[in-house]
Amino acid sequence: MTEAAIELLDVRFDYEDMAMRFDLAVAPGDFLAIIGPSGSGKTTLLNLIAGFEPPASGRIELGGLDVTALPPGMRPVTMVFQDHNLFAHLDVKTNVGLGISPALKLTPADRERIATALDRVGLTGFEHRLPGQLSGGERQRVAIARALVRDKPVLLLDEPFAALGPALRREMLDLVAEIHREKAMTVLIVTHQPDDARHAATHTAFVHQGRVLAMRKTKALFATTDIPELTKYLVT
Repeated sequence: MTEAAIELLDVRFDYEDMAMRFDLAVAPGDFLAIIGPSGSGKTTLLNLIAGFEPPASGRIELGGLDVTALPPGMRPVTMVFQDHNLFAHLDVKTNVGLGISPALKLTPADRERIATALDRVGLTGFEHRLPGQLSGGERQRVAIARALVRDKPVLLLDEPFAALGPALRREMLDLVAEIHREKAMTVLIVTHQPDDARHAATHTAFVHQGRVLAMRKTKALFATTDIPELTKYLVT
């Protein structure tokens, strides 16, 4: 049996008046979309995997290794956020270089990796621009390039394209899907748009009130009629 790329075993986390409890197993190479109502725990789930939130109890495994107590920097994951986390005073190539070395001690080989990553996301020629000189989609491309140079096996995306219009959001999803196939990465993306899951994800998980109520192949999940909470979510 193939070892899970990501596994949460009875992971508990309390937030205000919600007691969350997550059990989840994601196979290597899956592209998993995470959907559910606002405040259901989707972002918390990613933060637990990335190490930004410590669980009250339970076990988190990445590639079969227990990472429950490891800090974010020691976990084999990269996370892309909605606000892209770019430094406004640093140009594009420098922002990407931070993914290799926070101290920006870069070798010629590192600089070549940066150039390759920028080319892959369609930003060759943008190296010396500041984030404020870029469109929203271009800024997210920089964040994805930074994820590429980190070259971690797990990529987590927390509503990264929520501020983009439908056409640009679809374009960015296609880019992530292409990189997913090329790199054989395990990808988890939180989205408020079920159509994002239908378009790009191999599997989809539905989160409700701090629980993963279902995780299935995307087509099968959206055909499900035996989960009232999911039905209500999709029609409202």
